[in-house]
Amino acid sequence: MLRVRTTTIVSCLHRPATRLLSTTNVLASQYKSLHNAVTLDDIAHFSSILPKSSILSTLPPINTPPEDLDSYNNDWMTRYKGHSQCVLKPRSTKEVSDILKWCGNTGLVGGGVPVRDEVVINLGNMSNVRSFDPVSGMLRQLVSCQIGGNVATNAGGLRLVRYGSLHGTVLGLEVVLPDGTILSELSTLRKDNTGYDLKQLFIGSEGTLGIITGVSILTPPAPNATSNLLLSLPSFVNVTDVFRLAKSHLSEILSAFEYIDRQSYDLVCRHTGKKALDESEVGNSEAFVLIETSGARKEHDEAKLEALLESLYASSGAQGLITSGTLSQSAEQFATLWSFRELIAEAASKVGKVYKYDVSVPIQKFKEVTDAVRSRVVEVLGYGHFGDGNLHLNIIAEAYAPVIDAALEPFVYELIGEARPVFGRYKGSISAEHGIGVMKAHALHYSKGDVSRAYMRRIKDVFDDRGIMNPGKVIE
Repeated sequence: MLRVRTTTIVSCLHRPATRLLSTTNVLASQYKSLHNAVTLDDIAHFSSILPKSSILSTLPPINTPPEDLDSYNNDWMTRYKGHSQCVLKPRSTKEVSDILKWCGNTGLVGGGVPVRDEVVINLGNMSNVRSFDPVSGMLRQLVSCQIGGNVATNAGGLRLVRYGSLHGTVLGLEVVLPDGTILSELSTLRKDNTGYDLKQLFIGSEGTLGIITGVSILTPPAPNATSNLLLSLPSFVNVTDVFRLAKSHLSEILSAFEYIDRQSYDLVCRHTGKKALDESEVGNSEAFVLIETSGARKEHDEAKLEALLESLYASSGAQGLITSGTLSQSAEQFATLWSFRELIAEAASKVGKVYKYDVSVPIQKFKEVTDAVRSRVVEVLGYGHFGDGNLHLNIIAEAYAPVIDAALEPFVYELIGEARPVFGRYKGSISAEHGIGVMKAHALHYSKGDVSRAYMRRIKDVFDDRGIMNPGKVIE
């Protein structure tokens, strides 16, 4: 059986074979299935479906240089490595269907990297708009890797506080199932209560149930005016008060509220050689927030921001809610202020190897959780989407090493997990927006109870009883 990555990963069952697979060196022998290595016959069959330009393979007659497959076999953090010999780039839903009929296994958590030598399906050739209604904002499109990947992982991002999750904005999907059947549910209706809402099963499923090839999605109009504001706060306890005031004063124009701890802010300052705020005012501030507004009229939004600032200063007690702040006055300054949030991950990667944890916890507990992890390892960054309770923990080490692994796991999962009341101090989720992939499959029980996991397995078996779609991901 072959295995294929929207990138999606898949295995083929067109002939019987028995083979033990492993996910990574660390996760070896975690699951068994019927998988065959890619053969010359497979390449010949794929060549009958796709043009030569849509196939990358180290096997003849394609003979792609192995280094050309490196980006498909390695995640950007270099933690996960696969050994795929074949990457397919279909141009249509039918071609995806034909591939899966032959095969019958289609990042941050290793979700888009082959676990061994699977076939990788890359949908980069499939990005084109089918229709767009400028009145309703409804977009129907053949998905690209980016859009399909966003839906398959239910990616949240910086502005979920304003626009909500994909579970609400996606109205319809077209999905190729493991046997090649095309499930076409590209509805553009905002109200449709006719039975089970099947599309919700595929949003966040990480390619384990099928390959998303089309999407109907609501697209809000681009704002006419945007502004942002970076503030320093003397203590983390002030962040919730600032958030409350921001929601009250900015209301519908609040589009992002990002938290940055002092270590993260200082790291970006060193990385860029710039300071966003006056150091004499910042002093020993231990927290920073970046607030973004998006609206229809610049004057209206600026008036609301000014009212917020007046309230923040008026609410300052003996210590004060804020110590310093700056409001963007130009597009260039808007981008510069955002860089102090968006460059945290890049700055961390320049210092060493980064262990990443993407968790959901009550917003009041962001610093407490970060400090708990900091008690186990020294260099920990805590930042994230405060507006929706999504904390990013980045642990910087000289190298990925067993001693660091042992210090972090299962400690982080026990600290966060909701389904394990003996632990689970914070009743949160071990994955807020990055998914489960390979990295967290073994830890799913910290967020999902026995009954939930059992029904997830039953749903997986209904769609993919042979286990060919993204093997080793999400459910062990």
